[in-house]
Amino acid sequence: MSLVSLAFDTGLRRKPSGIIGHAVKIFAAGTAVWTIYAAGFSRADVLSLTITFLSLMLVLAFLLITPTAKSRTDVVPWFEWIGAGVALVTGAYFLTQSDAIAVRITLLSPLSIYDVIAASSIILLSVEAMRRTVGLGLTTIVLLFIAYNLFGDAIPGAMGHGEISYRHFLDIMVFTTDGLFGVPIRVAATYAFLFVLFGTTLAKTGGSDFFFNLAASLTGSTRGGPAKIAVISSGLYGTISGSPTSDVVTTGSVTIPMMKRLGYKPEFAGAVEVAASTGGSLVPPVMGAAAFIMAEYTGIPYLDIAYAAIIPALLYYLPIYLQVHLRACKIGLKGLDKDQIPPVSRTLRTGGMFMAPLFVITWALVEGYTPTYAAIYGTLSVIVVSSFRKATRLTPSLVFDILSDTCMKTVAVTGACAAAGLVIGGITMTGLASKFGTLVFLISGQDVLISLLVAAGLTILLGLGMPTPSAYVLAAVLIAPVLKGLNVDLMAGHLFLLYFAVMSALTPPVAVAAYAASALADAPPLKIAGAAVKIAIGAFLVPFAFVYDRALILEGSVFEIASAFVLVAIGLSMVVAAQEGYVKGPIGWPLRLALLAGGLVVIFLRPMLAGGL
Repeated sequence: MSLVSLAFDTGLRRKPSGIIGHAVKIFAAGTAVWTIYAAGFSRADVLSLTITFLSLMLVLAFLLITPTAKSRTDVVPWFEWIGAGVALVTGAYFLTQSDAIAVRITLLSPLSIYDVIAASSIILLSVEAMRRTVGLGLTTIVLLFIAYNLFGDAIPGAMGHGEISYRHFLDIMVFTTDGLFGVPIRVAATYAFLFVLFGTTLAKTGGSDFFFNLAASLTGSTRGGPAKIAVISSGLYGTISGSPTSDVVTTGSVTIPMMKRLGYKPEFAGAVEVAASTGGSLVPPVMGAAAFIMAEYTGIPYLDIAYAAIIPALLYYLPIYLQVHLRACKIGLKGLDKDQIPPVSRTLRTGGMFMAPLFVITWALVEGYTPTYAAIYGTLSVIVVSSFRKATRLTPSLVFDILSDTCMKTVAVTGACAAAGLVIGGITMTGLASKFGTLVFLISGQDVLISLLVAAGLTILLGLGMPTPSAYVLAAVLIAPVLKGLNVDLMAGHLFLLYFAVMSALTPPVAVAAYAASALADAPPLKIAGAAVKIAIGAFLVPFAFVYDRALILEGSVFEIASAFVLVAIGLSMVVAAQEGYVKGPIGWPLRLALLAGGLVVIFLRPMLAGGL
């Protein structure tokens, strides 16, 4: 096992058998029912709901996730029951104290010994849960932040801070909404959970099969058809899964072997799947959990974020699709045989109804409903349309599986969000964000382009081995103030950071999505990651383009928006042709370099003419 994989390894999903297995699934399904009620219909205060949600998820983390990748997955050891019990007792304590917590004065109202014990316990439980679910890499970062909070007063110079006692640390971290029970966990308990429920319901009723068949019907007969199927189906599935890794293993199990059989090299087949899957979190109307955190953190309505993301998402997939086509032409590949391609008419007739839930979610957001209710309405519409056909109709056992699976899938998201909350609390306590901004300004000299390059690199670095929500939160807290100080637009700046937080999933050396694809492709993960970076070139150029030209995020006249889109699309096409060394035939290095330089000029032509670059 490599050091990289060891450092970012997580526990395995337990599948206990017998009465214990049934009991855990019942607990998970019950937690899901409560979370749906709490998110959409409860009138209880947010703090109580957040405390209850985190406690229930910590119980599941100890019962469902093994301590290491070598642990047994068929039994729940006795010590795991102790961890689950402590999580329940601690949650019950905070729930009984929620009214007092809501009215207490931070740093003035003293903490009792029971407060200290309960707060210490829930932090320890959360750290262990994040280690199991998102790996040692993120856990180490959180522990370093905690150490900085407690001992940073010993650091000389600007990076030091005033003395913070242990009770002061617990007061901010646990007894306010600036730390563990802050925005990230609230997002996990509402938007993220309900959209995972939507995606699980859609997949269980046959929606994911429909999207794959639709992609096959539309592109299967063209050159490199299977790879194009991967691009479209993974993008569509990614909009409902929100997880690059789960998308890779779900759609990649079909598309990667299909691409290899057609003649693509294993690393290229894996890279196409990784690039297409990763971008799913950037596709409206259902983007990943990080987009919901962005809405909550910035105060920008989620609908506005979804609108702004439309053109960048199209520009993300354009070079991927074009590169797949050019590679197929270059090595002489053909499409699938006719008998392997489902007819469009049959595909739409048997599954076209699954387009309706996406329209319902879009309608709900346009009408001004919150993302919470948009997800609820989307899930209800899946239930309605699935009832039209016997093969897709929900049964009580299937409903039970959907509820329990949704809860189990959200455990990892909760671990990541708990980590993000601890980091935010630590940064708030120490004022690290402003110090970090000073450091970036020293490197960039307050030059916007250099600052953006530094911001992109740091966001990818912070996101190595992390789930996208955690990567975005770190970037938003540490780097966004720098962009604000340079007068970068709020929407453009945070969408810029979101893009590079997402891209950390495929960027070496810790490309978690590439590691997921390596077993399916039977190729080294770092080779897959390197090829994926090349294929996803649009994701590394488009964010710079929309920061300098906000027409790309739908700010401007119709002509400005259309001209910006066309120019960037042409420029990206030129860059892809330069990368592949092929247009209608092979091209030499002089022309490739000319295409690369010309493509970059065309992408940034409007900002250059306007004097903004």
